Amino acid sequence: MILIADCGSTKINWCLLKDNEKIAQIFTTGMNALLMTEDEMAQRIADELMPNLQGYRVDEIHYYGAGIINDNIKQQVVNALKRNIATATTITVDSDLLAAARALCQREPGVACIIGTGSNSCYYDGEKIVDNVSPLGYILGDEGSGAVLGKMLVGDVLKKQLPGHLCKEFLAEYKLDRNAIIERVYRKPAANTFLAQFAPFIIKHVNEPSIHALVLRAFTDFFRRNVANYNGYQKLPCNFVGSIAMLLKDVLVEAARPLGITVGHIVKDPMEGLVKFHSTK
Repeated sequence: MILIADCGSTKINWCLLKDNEKIAQIFTTGMNALLMTEDEMAQRIADELMPNLQGYRVDEIHYYGAGIINDNIKQQVVNALKRNIATATTITVDSDLLAAARALCQREPGVACIIGTGSNSCYYDGEKIVDNVSPLGYILGDEGSGAVLGKMLVGDVLKKQLPGHLCKEFLAEYKLDRNAIIERVYRKPAANTFLAQFAPFIIKHVNEPSIHALVLRAFTDFFRRNVANYNGYQKLPCNFVGSIAMLLKDVLVEAARPLGITVGHIVKDPMEGLVKFHSTK
């Protein structure tokens, strides 16, 4: 049996395959391998995953996750998995960006992008990632992401760049004022997730001209500052995984068109594509 993991910081989607057919799907608490020790990851797998694997013999594991930035971290994840699933003779650990590339492009060349809370992109040659423009995080980069859209929205509200009724509605809906926002962004941790929580407001009001312009500007920045750096980007499909890309896909396509970029697949999460990839070797 093959076990595939799509791991984020919030949740892990595990999918168990037998003879290329999905036989179980399990959701557990997320793990960021950059922020956790091997022992912590092993314990979480033992507590949350293993009770759901009783009666199954796993021979092969393909784990894609947040925080996989070097070989040392990869090995820690491998060790945490081995400590729990001794029957697995093959264990691969790769980044969430490679998961997106394989899910979206399978074994064909293309540009693969993630637009969710954060954003990222790569040029994929059908086998491996050969180029990646660093996303740089929501302060220096992450163009088009939920965190950056939220940052732009809050800035426009506080500087009165949006129509008055939208500013009032936003502050009332989230029970915020200027001081509360400043306190939360500058004095408390995880400002990116705080800002990203405002994406539903943007999605709800995307047909308002001022909100539409904000989203269009953010997505145009994403294409210009990331995708346009890949050689031959106008000749390859540009594919997306992530909730923001899916829910704002019309504006995404609108931003791509003037730059000669063809938007290909847009999916909310990579699991179905990963199942297909690992079922068609």
